[in-house]
Amino acid sequence: MINENIKGVRVSEKAFLTLKEASEYFNIGQDKVRQLTDEDDCNFVLFNGSKRLIKKKLMEEYLNRQFSI
Repeated sequence: MINENIKGVRVSEKAFLTLKEASEYFNIGQDKVRQLTDEDDCNFVLFNGSKRLIKKKLMEEYLNRQFSI
């Protein structure tokens, strides 16, 4: 569930989301989130080593501008 506590912080309060959290929060498949963040001009992904974190606010702004993904 989107609003469940993860290490004491609700997903809705996080600035960065994992692929799984972003997938659930935005109701988009994990493969599609991974595909979007693979793009060279993607500004809403942050890599921590091999771990991919999604900048929630920037991804939300990106999705609001899109007609389809």
